[in-house]
Amino acid sequence: MLKNEVLSSPFQDEDKHGFECIIRRYYPTVYHHLQYRLKDRNKAEDFTQETFLKLYRQMKERQMPGNLRGWLFIVANNLCRDYWRSSGYRKETHGFDQIPELKDRKGQVVETLVRKETCKEVVSLLSELPENQRKIITLRFYNNLKLKEIAEELACPVGTVKSRLFHALRFLKNRIEEKGM
Repeated sequence: MLKNEVLSSPFQDEDKHGFECIIRRYYPTVYHHLQYRLKDRNKAEDFTQETFLKLYRQMKERQMPGNLRGWLFIVANNLCRDYWRSSGYRKETHGFDQIPELKDRKGQVVETLVRKETCKEVVSLLSELPENQRKIITLRFYNNLKLKEIAEELACPVGTVKSRLFHALRFLKNRIEEKGM
């Protein structure tokens, strides 16, 4: 499999074959990611094309991003964020012809209070973990890092991360069962 740097070098020589290879490699992944986030095929298609247009401009004006896959996802996520902040999105989701459904406020208040109480209890349980296990739980579930990324962050082997994560989750599970949460 060709590396991204190799794919980008022909592009600089005005040969578009390298860029086409990048599109073939990453377009489906970016499209499916956007379709999952937006729940709209047409918008996902538009945003995917916009993402690759931004890549084209980036490569033409500057250089190939270091972590191409990560760069594409950052651009795609930023496009989603900007769209959700836009007035167009608000018009689509809260048009004048739609009357918002009234919800039972009592149910929401109770659910919110229960969630907050559960969150406090989980945070309390996390404080009972050893520091090295608490860091791994935080990096994995709050920062959404992969095990390999956690290992790099903590400068330890992936096996150590897996072991500490396993023991931390087992401890939390046992404590939650004890408390009846």
